Amino acid sequence: MIDQLKHPIFSSYQRKENLFDEVFDTSGEVKPIYQKLFELYGEHTIEDYTNLNNKAKASFFNQGITFQVYSEKEAQEKIFPFDLFPRIIHPKEWEVIEKGAIQRSRALNLFLWDIYHEKKIIKDKVVPLDLLSSSVNYLHQMMDVNPPSGIYNHISGTDIIKHSDGKYYVLEDNIRCPSGVSYVICNRTALKRALFGVFNHYQAYTVTDYAENLLEILESVKPRGVDNPNCVVITPGMYNSAYYEHSYLAKAMGVELVEGRDLFVDNDFVYMKTIDGPEKVDVIYRRIDDLFIDPLEFRPDSALGVPGLFAAYRKGNVCLANAPGTGVADDKAVYTYMPDIIKYYLNEEPILSNVHTYHCSRPDELKYVLENIHQLVVKPVDEAGGYGISIGNRLTKKEIAAVKEQIKASPRKYIAQPILSLSVHPTYIETKESFEQRHIDLRTFTLLGKDKDFVLKGGLTRVALKEGNLVVNSSQGGGSKDTWVLKNGS
Repeated sequence: MIDQLKHPIFSSYQRKENLFDEVFDTSGEVKPIYQKLFELYGEHTIEDYTNLNNKAKASFFNQGITFQVYSEKEAQEKIFPFDLFPRIIHPKEWEVIEKGAIQRSRALNLFLWDIYHEKKIIKDKVVPLDLLSSSVNYLHQMMDVNPPSGIYNHISGTDIIKHSDGKYYVLEDNIRCPSGVSYVICNRTALKRALFGVFNHYQAYTVTDYAENLLEILESVKPRGVDNPNCVVITPGMYNSAYYEHSYLAKAMGVELVEGRDLFVDNDFVYMKTIDGPEKVDVIYRRIDDLFIDPLEFRPDSALGVPGLFAAYRKGNVCLANAPGTGVADDKAVYTYMPDIIKYYLNEEPILSNVHTYHCSRPDELKYVLENIHQLVVKPVDEAGGYGISIGNRLTKKEIAAVKEQIKASPRKYIAQPILSLSVHPTYIETKESFEQRHIDLRTFTLLGKDKDFVLKGGLTRVALKEGNLVVNSSQGGGSKDTWVLKNGS
């Protein structure tokens, strides 16, 4: 327990010694990097903090900072839960994270180019052919298509955890349409409004420069012959779970937010409908899934896309970010080969380690998973948002039997990983009006352009708000924290 007289706001906080606490050391003392922050927050009562938390919630609601949660019965719009007590990352630790994220993004980009062209990594038997041919995200339409500047994954999200050994590990890569960066920026804004004084004691990097860097990256991959590219953000519409982010980024970059019906293709060039007549579009930051972007090439029933868009892209007259077909590289089965992919294309050792992963398509690994499922996390390779995950030690015998049958029916669809002890962080639990330990992870955002790489110095710290829960996704009831990357170690 914490000294109630010195720090009444943390008086009920209990530290479990078997968990890696990012704020407290093994003896229960506050780590030096958090000392000043702990003192500043400790000046408040829990009633003060509750009031500040309510103001932050009201601010999020008034700005429309929400997301959609889909269930079998209905879709619900919710405020994104946010905790005002930030996470701090030391600059030396961040240096490793940043270099590791860039390394993975570059390797994945080279992998995507190769598998849609010469397939050298397949011919050299580093990655098996059936890994691609069995992936629902491998688009044969992308064969021999050359994206502008050779970039596929302009925007990547890398999910990283800190294990009980104090080291960082990559849980998965997200390069189809990684979301969450708008919450990073909004979290910082909300914290400054509520507790601006705390920033006077720490030198943390800004996160509000993301939009300008994103626009610079998008403009750098303009089609040939274009001097001043016209960029837009295309969204499925206001009912999409990440619509707030789509609108936020478009506004922050100063570009138009469009839907498929706002664009048309003429003579293999893309145009936007405006009150002043057609306006040529050169770069599209798309937040629409591959199969919906063009009904002439993919799903004919799609009302979200633009007829003829893929033909324009194939001829190099428009850039799509991220490129179609990138989903094959964030397939969780491909993740198991990431160390080999990095070594193959970059001739480097991975900076960030993978979590040990079993792919159920391999007979020996399938056998191990089925025999040890009670101590593993089973994940479908093509799902996102925390859906479809089974944590073995939380399942009943009946549920374990059901998961085994699912795996045996479709081994290619599942991977399994050891149940890791994600690091924990003091987190305000609204229903209890107190601080408790909760598991966290980190999603970093990496941008690749023609001549520039950029990693947002902060990222999205996601929090599993349910006690003991290891699934941090907002769609599964998770929340978030502001993430401070310090400019120096003080």
